[in-house]
Amino acid sequence: MTAPRIDTDTLRRLPKAVLHDHLDGGLRPATVVELAAAVGHRLPTTDPDELAAWYYEAANSGDLVRYIATFEHTLAVMQTREGLLRTAEEYVLDLAADGVVYAEVRYAPELNTNGGLTLAEVVETVQEGLAAGMAKAAAAGTPVRVGTLLCGMRMFNRVREAADLAVAYRDAGVVGFDIAGAEDGFPPADHLDAFEHLRRESVPFTIHAGEAHGLPSIHQALQVCGAQRIGHGVRITDDIVDGKLGRLAAWVRDRRIALEMCPTSNLQTGAATSIADHPVTALKDLGFRVTLNTDNRLVSGTTMTREMSLLVEQAGWSVEDLRTVTVNAVKSAFIPFDERKALIEDVILPGYAAAL
Repeated sequence: MTAPRIDTDTLRRLPKAVLHDHLDGGLRPATVVELAAAVGHRLPTTDPDELAAWYYEAANSGDLVRYIATFEHTLAVMQTREGLLRTAEEYVLDLAADGVVYAEVRYAPELNTNGGLTLAEVVETVQEGLAAGMAKAAAAGTPVRVGTLLCGMRMFNRVREAADLAVAYRDAGVVGFDIAGAEDGFPPADHLDAFEHLRRESVPFTIHAGEAHGLPSIHQALQVCGAQRIGHGVRITDDIVDGKLGRLAAWVRDRRIALEMCPTSNLQTGAATSIADHPVTALKDLGFRVTLNTDNRLVSGTTMTREMSLLVEQAGWSVEDLRTVTVNAVKSAFIPFDERKALIEDVILPGYAAAL
């Protein structure tokens, strides 16, 4: 059954919440060009439009490792205080322009230290840039709240350091933690000490799982490491046969563990075959707490408005479906309950009522 078409302007006005979005995957193409010139980094092209197209095509390989490799150029321009301040501020302003009212941005500080910044300086600089963006967005009448998730790179040995940073800065804008990077061959349990530390310190965390690797990665993330959310998680469908949920799938659904689903990105990495058949729709219909996310706006050539539009046009989603996943995201945000409740009651629900 096809839902009534919702025009793009209406979709853009709808209040949105995004839980899974990487800072270094969402730069403006023109900014990459300008900052690359300033630091002497060579790009595939210096034309912003051509660069945007290059990113999308290069990432559209069906392979997660090749997808990740495209970050070479964005990271190259995020090694200085100036580069981090600008990209963080623009990150917020671009979300606000897209109707996002709550976001959690994630990045790995260890990847931004090649220019001499310390891990602490990276975190403090990004927070300064995010704060500037939030102030400008509020002044423009499009307020957006952005919390930070610090990432450890699962292929390297600095995950515990990143976890320590999350603990140290949890009262300064950092709301949680994640591990990112190549998933297959680097199981989350390799970093159990970091997750146990975060649990002891009452810092929430999500874990990339069930994208390039299957059910074992989701099981480890939840039952061994103790994640409160799952980044992607599309492979949970391997535990569902003819609508019947296996034990792990039932655990995810019944415990209301949020799945941070990123349809366009999943098509690029080969984790899904089409928007129409993307697991997000079936999981939504089965009662899972699915959320809708962009993952990497530059690399995937997308926005929250575009992700919503694709699901409406190709998977038959209704406005009610979009509202559900938006509420799901805020319910699972890593901020206090009263603040989540206020966002839903005072911003999300009235915003949907006003836009339609």
